Amino acid sequence: MTRVLVLNGPNLRRLGVREPDTYGRASFDDLVAVCRDAGRRLELHVEVRQTDDEAEMMRWLHEAADERVPVVLNPAAFTHYSYALRDAVAQRTAPLIEVHITNPAAREEFRHNSVVAGVATGTIAGFGTLSYVLALQAVAELVAENS
Repeated sequence: MTRVLVLNGPNLRRLGVREPDTYGRASFDDLVAVCRDAGRRLELHVEVRQTDDEAEMMRWLHEAADERVPVVLNPAAFTHYSYALRDAVAQRTAPLIEVHITNPAAREEFRHNSVVAGVATGTIAGFGTLSYVLALQAVAELVAENS
């Protein structure tokens, strides 16, 4: 069974209480359940993590690169400015799908730019927690193609 890291950046543990009109009413625990359920269906071993710490996120990305582990990454606010995170993503050795609950292009102008998109395998955004399911489906397909 392929191991996949689902990595979440700042404030995502606050899902359900943080701006529910924007991010929805699903909690972080709900998101974890959605990802694990999708992983089971797709025969993926999914590990969901969240951090507000940029350095910890980079360590997780280095771990994934060193171990050739696919990643679903919601960089959250790091998306728009963290060149350190971008450089960590660029070291990937397996598929890495950038994911967002909302559609950043339909929001405030400062959210329109992703510094990690150019080094990710692809980006899925705007579908709520379904964005994660779609990203996991993409990972499963990409892993199968490379087997």
